[in-house]
Amino acid sequence: MAPSFLSRIAWSVLVLCLAGTLAGCGPLAGREYEYEEEIYLSLDGSADVTLWASTPALVALRGFDLPLDPDAEIDLDQVRRDFEAPGVEVDAVRTSVRDGRLFIGVTLEVDDVNRLAGAQAFSWSSYRFGPMDDLFRFEQHVGPAAGREVGNVGWTGEELVAFRMHLPSRIPFHNAPSREIERGNILSWEQPLRARLSGEPVAIDVRLEADSILYSTLLLFGASILAAALAFGLVLLWIMRKGRHVETAPRA
Repeated sequence: MAPSFLSRIAWSVLVLCLAGTLAGCGPLAGREYEYEEEIYLSLDGSADVTLWASTPALVALRGFDLPLDPDAEIDLDQVRRDFEAPGVEVDAVRTSVRDGRLFIGVTLEVDDVNRLAGAQAFSWSSYRFGPMDDLFRFEQHVGPAAGREVGNVGWTGEELVAFRMHLPSRIPFHNAPSREIERGNILSWEQPLRARLSGEPVAIDVRLEADSILYSTLLLFGASILAAALAFGLVLLWIMRKGRHVETAPRA
């Protein structure tokens, strides 16, 4: 199997788990965000993407036409259309309520992350992914928000926006503000919601090694199994030969 295909399987499993969570209380764990984009990137440029955001955030940041009342009925088919584009396929749309606001969760697949900006929901960003010398480089530049007024929706000023990357290989360079790599392959760029509303840009820059972590792990695992099987076979052969030697030994 190619590294990118193996990575695709792993990311798909993670996203399916996340999709189940979206039907409940929202993000898997940790900090809560008013708006969160997550990209599960493969080395072939394909990606699984999730977006989790309150309807006020989608209206104010992305200019969506959505009701702000958490009890209002949402046209999920229209939401799906807002996220679809050539090469971008929506897998699931879910809703839940938190802090008196309705949240929408969308999971989707894109065959080339460079095309993601073709979907209305992601059109405020530019994406660039491809080889650079012996590495891969991913860049995302998030531009201004739509800036639509939503009135008093219960925001306290402490709300956060996040852009998160789940990456398939080792990361020799990144510009995440925390300077930390979470759980070996996750990077986060956080911004106060008020800063995102005012249009402060977000610039994401990541360099990746060309060998998938999953592929390398599977190779190591396979080599370990092969070595163990070979050792077991040698021991078994030694025992069988020793047994034959005992059986054919002359009687005293």
